[in-house]
Amino acid sequence: MSGLRGAAAVVGVADHFHPRGQGPGGERRMVLEAVLDACADAGVEPREVDGFVSYAGGDLTGPVLGTELGIDELRWSSMVWGGGGGGAAAAIGQAAAAVATGQAECVVVFRGMAQADIGRLGYAKYHFDQHYLAHGVAAPAQVCALRTQRMLEVDGVPAEAMRALVLAAYAHAQRTPGAVGHGRPLDVETYEASRLIVEPFHLFDCSRENDGAVALVVVPAERARALRPDPAYVVAAAQGAPGGYAGTTENDTPYVTAGFGPGARGGGVAARLWAAAGLGPADVDVVQVYENFSGPAVASLIDHGLVPPGPAAGEVMTVEQLTAPGGRLPVNTNGGNIAGSFVNGMGLAVEAVRQIRGTSTNQVDDVRTSLFIGGPMAPMVSSVLFGTAEVIA
Repeated sequence: MSGLRGAAAVVGVADHFHPRGQGPGGERRMVLEAVLDACADAGVEPREVDGFVSYAGGDLTGPVLGTELGIDELRWSSMVWGGGGGGAAAAIGQAAAAVATGQAECVVVFRGMAQADIGRLGYAKYHFDQHYLAHGVAAPAQVCALRTQRMLEVDGVPAEAMRALVLAAYAHAQRTPGAVGHGRPLDVETYEASRLIVEPFHLFDCSRENDGAVALVVVPAERARALRPDPAYVVAAAQGAPGGYAGTTENDTPYVTAGFGPGARGGGVAARLWAAAGLGPADVDVVQVYENFSGPAVASLIDHGLVPPGPAAGEVMTVEQLTAPGGRLPVNTNGGNIAGSFVNGMGLAVEAVRQIRGTSTNQVDDVRTSLFIGGPMAPMVSSVLFGTAEVIA
């Protein structure tokens, strides 16, 4: 097991989002407000923050945020490489590592997005090269569709598994005030009648875009216990990808995976996560999985051993099984990126923490472990497992 296990915990969270293009004051203001609110939730003074971690780009850095917040000292400032939300969970793992090794004492993990500052994400000009653009592939949906279609046709995963994930997300959104899908229930007929964006993705298979900002405060376990009775301990974290795998490569061997599976020599992000945690898929109580699109999310669940591959995936991935509180595998209990909100996926991490606290609007009973899976089918992916004090004892 990893030395990271139980050494750090999330004690403060904030999740703000607004309709696309309507965020007040731009990305910097929204991030600062989220940091302040996360600190208030944690019971720490903003000046005590001494580290910052983010991912997937952006102009905001530790020195910039530290100056704005008037912190006492900056001891850690880093960003996880990789496009999209692949580094979302890795950013939390990196903050936990900084805290566990004494490099910092109070690290904020953050992500902010404002269309006025960064534009739309639908055209990934920052991510794709001439290998794609010359053949008319210019959007993340197209690349993920290629891999998903092969998962359906060759591996035999039923398309109904994708639909179930979407319908469960919308069911959760109905009980989540503020979710984009709140008050807009989705049924099978409406889903099937929606237009294709790129085969096999219907309109509702695709994540939303929002303006907003998210922040999480990570501190050493000893301090976490002093700050609140319900910290979300970092049990394990892992990041990476099989050798040769990338969202911008169409010739890799593990083509239909989400990037968490083993490479030529075994291993893999998911296997390393379970080894570090000393736990396995059967020990997971609730999952928040990044769905840039529904297909990659299904592949992520398969990669982590939570869902069987091939046709058998349909036996687990039903609306009933995926819906809280009584489902066998409750997934994306805040509505996820598809029906909740989208700030590059970091809102899913906040929901993972709320499940540990017992404060989700779709709370699962007796949660001990809560898994957050970062952006699938990206050049690099990541996962982090949270647990209660009982788990790390």
